Parts: sequence; C-alpha cells; structure tokens
Amino acid sequence: MKVLALNSSPRGDGQSKTAIMLNSLIDGMREAGAEVEVVSLSKKTIKPCAGCFSCWTKTPGKCIHKDDMTRELFPRWLESDLVVYASPLYHYTVNSEMKAFIERTLPVLEPFFIATEGRTYHPLRSKAPKVVMLSVAGFPEESVFDQLSSWVNFIFGKNSIHENALVAEIYRPMAEALTVPYYQNIAKDVLSATHAAGQELVASQTISKETMSKITQPMVSNPEDFLELGNLMWKTCIAEGITPKEFGAKGLVPRADSARSFLALMKLAFNADAAGATDARLQFKFTGDIEEACYLAIHKGTITGAIGSVDQADLTVNAPFEVWMDIVTKKADGQQMFMEQKYTVEGDLGLLMQMDQFFGSS
Repeated sequence: MKVLALNSSPRGDGQSKTAIMLNSLIDGMREAGAEVEVVSLSKKTIKPCAGCFSCWTKTPGKCIHKDDMTRELFPRWLESDLVVYASPLYHYTVNSEMKAFIERTLPVLEPFFIATEGRTYHPLRSKAPKVVMLSVAGFPEESVFDQLSSWVNFIFGKNSIHENALVAEIYRPMAEALTVPYYQNIAKDVLSATHAAGQELVASQTISKETMSKITQPMVSNPEDFLELGNLMWKTCIAEGITPKEFGAKGLVPRADSARSFLALMKLAFNADAAGATDARLQFKFTGDIEEACYLAIHKGTITGAIGSVDQADLTVNAPFEVWMDIVTKKADGQQMFMEQKYTVEGDLGLLMQMDQFFGSS
C-alpha cells in the first residue's frame, strides 16, 4: 500500500499534537508493510485555487499554478492508495494549509454535471485515493469535531463524489494532555492504540471499535481542573507578554489564584518516579489575600489532595499565599524566603528540601 501522509500543522519542535498522533499512526502503517511518505504542508508552496477552470478546459487535469502542488504533491496524491489528512482543528474544521491542498485537487474532477438521487456533482476524471482524516483539539468534548466530520463525510463519504473514499476518522480531543507528564500513562495507551490503528488500516482499511475507543478515551478524569490550569497558563502568558511556546521554553509555571487551583497545579506537576515509595502528608496553611488550608497526600507514587486539614501532617507550611506562589512560580527563592522568615514550616524539613524533586520534570 502506498500512503501519502499530509501534516498541515504549522507547529514544530515537539509542540504539534497533530504530528505526535500522525507519527504513531504512520509507524503502525510502516510496520504493517505500507510505503509511507510524509509531507509537511507548511513547508510547501501551495497557492489558492484561482477559480479559472483551466484545469477543466485549457489543460484538462492540470492546474495553471506552477507551484509545489502542481509539480509534486498532486501527482503523488494521484499515485497514492491512501491519503492521511492530518490537521489541527481550526475554527472547528481543517486549517488553511489543508483546505488549500484539498481545494487544489479540483483537477481530478471533470466539469460535467451529474444528478443522482437529488444530488448534483462533477464526476471524477481519474480514481482518487482512499482517505483517513486525523485531527486534534484542545477542548475536551468529542463534539467539537462534529462540523469537521460532517464536511469530511460530505466530501469523501458514502454518498460523495469520491465514491466512498473515506475509510476512517481519527479525532483526539484534549490533545494538549498528550505531552503532560502527569498523563503519560494514558498518553502511551492512546498513542499505542493509534499505532495499532495504522496497522489495521493497512491490513483491512478499517479501524476496530476497540482500537478507536482507546484512541478517544478520556485523558483527564476531571476536565475542569485541566481547563482551569489552562486558563492560569494563558493569564501568565498575557501577564508576561509571551506565547505558549515561549512559556514552555522558559520553564515557567502557571500562577495559581486559589487553594483549589494550587492543588490542581501540584497534582499535575507531580513526579511519581521521583517520589518513589514516599509516604507523606503535606499541609499548607495560607494567609493574606487567600486564607485557606489545603493538603497533598503522597503514597507510593500516587497523589491526592483536598481543601482543609489533614491529621498528622508530616510537613506543614505556613505562608502568605502570594509568597508561596512566588516560590512555586520561581519568582522568589524558597530557601532565601525561609531564611528571611517570610514563611515557616513544621515537621520534616527533609520533605521541604525534596519538593522540587516531587513536583518537577523527570
């Protein structure tokens, strides 16, 4: 099987969740024996369709534009058995790079009108490849892909001009969680299933319900916490005047604005490998603008937390909320703040010294 995998994401440097999903899919395809070519559309020159219809009259089957689409991409598209359209969800559909590519496949059609069962269309000039649609989104609901799916099925589906070309749709909501260490086990399961989907597509041009359910499984048990942390990240980016990419490159931490969001942030940053077999209860008693108590409980590589107090805390931190948030976001040095008595602790000081390990990257 000859596969053309088109990635229209403008992101790179490991940021693209579209690429992460696509790479797992094509790895499975290659493992199953397919010949796969991957093209990054953001690196290609694809002019918008001029609507001149030269490809229908003057030069049937050939576009007037002399760009990468005409010279290389359209011929490869025609030669392929299967094309993977991989696009991030922009305004609930494919992005402009992918839309431009699809529009420029117009030369595959002839200009004549055919009406069948109440629907008018242009016939195919030559056989078009089978289609897999892959998209990712940051929102948690699968329904965010409804408009894209409707359009894809209209163009490539059962009753389309492309003669039932659509063989699979792969949609991954809340894809940002794929690169969050706290969700690494679920992410591995999702990507493993995507790899399996690639194998299944080569073998049977279908994806089993079991595999698809693993690909689309909920990544986050409490989406509200994840979305709240997303809001904190955006607030931090706005306050610092930086992009999310710069936020990550600088190693910044979202600034919590409540005890609840602090707990969510700490749970997300928890490093289970570093915690190992640690069994500890960490109590935080905040004063100042936020007067509230909360705690985190670490037990054999897992973490839980809640608002309120915990019995027999192994470490208690007493701090003004803003001071502790300055420490968490690296605006202030925790050791220096301790020496200046900006906050106090009770209990196991060793746990205090280990907090950077417990709540940091591997």
